[in-house]
Amino acid sequence: MLGAIIGDIIGSAYEFNNTKTTDFSLFTPRSRFTDDTVLTVAVADAILHNKDYAMTIWEYGRRYPRAGYGDRFALWLQSTQRKPYRSYGNGSAMRISPVGFAYDTVEKVLAEAEKFASVTHNHPEGIKGAQAVALAIFMARLGAEKKDIKREIQTRFDYNLQRKLDDIRPGYSFDVTCQGSVPEAILAFLESENYEDAIRKAISLGGDSDTIACMSGGIAQAYYKDIPAHMTDSARTILDDDLLKILDSFAARFGQ
Repeated sequence: MLGAIIGDIIGSAYEFNNTKTTDFSLFTPRSRFTDDTVLTVAVADAILHNKDYAMTIWEYGRRYPRAGYGDRFALWLQSTQRKPYRSYGNGSAMRISPVGFAYDTVEKVLAEAEKFASVTHNHPEGIKGAQAVALAIFMARLGAEKKDIKREIQTRFDYNLQRKLDDIRPGYSFDVTCQGSVPEAILAFLESENYEDAIRKAISLGGDSDTIACMSGGIAQAYYKDIPAHMTDSARTILDDDLLKILDSFAARFGQ
């Protein structure tokens, strides 16, 4: 979960100031947590305390109104009915990392990912994107090899993971759909050598940098088991006490 949040914070400085190289400053004066972090913590809180999914996500969104939500989610936050709006945006996948860390069977991970996605993103592609990220995290934390994660995600979700980042990068642009960003985030992890490298590769694609790095970072943490201390320390100074409390409680319970 922390791996996803760090990816969001680092990527935030490059979301609207894209870089196409892996040589960039990890933390800058523009670095901040965004909606990716807020809603990831909301999912973790709901899991930890057995809260209603939609209500918890809605409450966190209202508590942090300037986190950078998409237009349709912002409208959802203004509603008291909290009905899903059939989105296939990557908002379902950016917040899903706690599911991959918290549950212990493929069936449970896929079911819970669908539940958390469907409170807003009940389009099949929105659900698929959330399930793909959650399953990749689940497999990675249980020690699956990259080739097995790649094969499972390709087979189950029909994502094209045969491409190379060097071929994608030149023509890649801002894409907030699950189908246009989740496979790219997974590829950044698959080509990485360590956690930091996964974040750098994800952001180097350009586009929706914070969300791609958030998704890739969650998988990378589960796989590599280690995040450099300078990255965790810097990220923690940016998070507020309420977010840190849930983050630390989740780590204490689930070991991440």
